[in-house]
Amino acid sequence: MKILIVGSGGREHALAWKVAQNSRVTDVYLAPGNGGTQTEKKLTNVLLDPLDFEDLATFAEKNKIAFTLIGPEAPLVNGIVDFFQSRNLPCFGPSKEASQLEGSKAFSKDFLKRHKIPSAEYEVFTDSAKAKAFVTQAGTPIVIKADGLAAGKGVVVAQTEQEANSAIDDMLTAEKYGQAGRRVVIETFLEGEEASFIAMVDGKNILPMATSQDHKTRDAGDKGPNTGGMGAYSPAPVLDEETYSRVMREVIIPTVEGMALDGIPYTGFLYAGLMISSNGSINVIEFNCRFGDPEAQPVMLRLQSDFVEHCMEALAGRLDQQTAKWDPRPAVGVVMAAKGYPAAYSTGEKITGLNEISNPDVKIFHAGTKTVEEDQPKTITNGGRVLCSAALGANIAEAQKNAYAAIEKIAWDGAFYRDDIAYRAIARENRTETE
Repeated sequence: MKILIVGSGGREHALAWKVAQNSRVTDVYLAPGNGGTQTEKKLTNVLLDPLDFEDLATFAEKNKIAFTLIGPEAPLVNGIVDFFQSRNLPCFGPSKEASQLEGSKAFSKDFLKRHKIPSAEYEVFTDSAKAKAFVTQAGTPIVIKADGLAAGKGVVVAQTEQEANSAIDDMLTAEKYGQAGRRVVIETFLEGEEASFIAMVDGKNILPMATSQDHKTRDAGDKGPNTGGMGAYSPAPVLDEETYSRVMREVIIPTVEGMALDGIPYTGFLYAGLMISSNGSINVIEFNCRFGDPEAQPVMLRLQSDFVEHCMEALAGRLDQQTAKWDPRPAVGVVMAAKGYPAAYSTGEKITGLNEISNPDVKIFHAGTKTVEEDQPKTITNGGRVLCSAALGANIAEAQKNAYAAIEKIAWDGAFYRDDIAYRAIARENRTETE
């Protein structure tokens, strides 16, 4: 069996690594992949553009691909699943119409309101003067979001009116995010703890993945600008058994049923970014139409059941017959990034120490890397988020320790990372031990 995975990041490396563990899989192709996927057993990079649907579909036909798995959001929002289906090629992901849950913040907010799924109050604007007047009326802190895709960076939590107005100008006037920011969603600010709830969906049935929590801001203590994610851990203790059940009941099931009722059945990964308040209320911050990154890395590290079987049964509409099994140990993933990220960053720096990782509970997933052939092959940086050190441990603290121990052996000029990934979960563990 041959599988094609579209994308080049840490998420795609993690998905491919897990897919390759199926004994029936002979080849996993990544389009275009990265330096890590280039050297992994069963994995092969193919230099195809994730947005060139014609070339991707032709490759799938010629190589008799069993199914194609889509990693990033842009191909999904642009309709890759519809294109593959028109060629009778199995492709796991939501349709172009269903992908609007991520592709348009206004669409998703209207959907949530229509189906009475809890979320922050909001207004949508295309006129900067009206948007600023709303901020003056609503007060701060307040959240400004570019309506479309902005690589995880089109969200500003403004603490002052000046910050909010600056964000509005960036999006609506300066078009900092291009087409994505020509319409903005302004939301009331929600207090609480964030969590990621990701599920596989077959249009009707739901197979939840392990819970996780991402760290969006660049710097320790949740400070600095928003990024695509600086680290994650699984499971997320804030989603205890009762809260987990409520998320399924109040968010995930109504979303899948609501999409079907709207005539837009949802197949693929459904990612709900949640805010859990101290009083227990649950609100949807955002939807993503694909697996999270870097959540995929610790979650895939923990998955013990057959991921390929889950995907194939989802495509057949039989997810109700599937059960996901998880390593009971938690996992922590820490992102190593290039100097300057999430703004302009340099590439081409030689990475050392990758061959010095010997702990079997650690896996280094590549994202922004590539391998170059000179006197001998070497791996160099080729993106903002470069690597993710993911590790298992008997508890969150041990998993964190294992992840950082591996990072200490890896280096390149300008490398940086947050030193506090999973701090909330560890604090919760410590409180539990002292009670």
